[in-house]
Amino acid sequence: MSTLATLKALLAKRILIIDGAMGTMIQRHKLEEADYRGERFADWAHDLKGNNDLLVLTQPQIIQGIHEAYLDAGADIIETNSFNGTRVSMSDYHMEDLVPEINREAARLAKAA
Repeated sequence: MSTLATLKALLAKRILIIDGAMGTMIQRHKLEEADYRGERFADWAHDLKGNNDLLVLTQPQIIQGIHEAYLDAGADIIETNSFNGTRVSMSDYHMEDLVPEINREAARLAKAA
C-alpha cells in the first residue's frame, strides 16, 4: 500500500496527530555557534547559529531524537526539519548550494525515526 493510501485509510478511521514545533525543541538544547558548525563547517566564514535546518548535517542525532520524542508522545505524522530548506532562506548563511543535501538528509532522518 502506498504512503498516500495508508494515510487516507488511517484518516478514514480516526484523527491523526502531527508533531509539534521543531524550533522550540531545538531551543531546549541551548546550542551555541560551534554546535551549529560541527566539524564540517568549523571554518565557515559566516555565523551559523540559528540555522536550524543545518543541524540535520551537523547534529543529526539531535534532530532524530526530537522526531523520536514526538513519535513516543503519540504523533502519527512528523515533519522534516527543513522549514527553511530553500535557497532564499539559506542565502542568509551563504549556504544556498546545500539546499538539496539538507532536504534529503532532513527527509532521511524523519523516515529513520
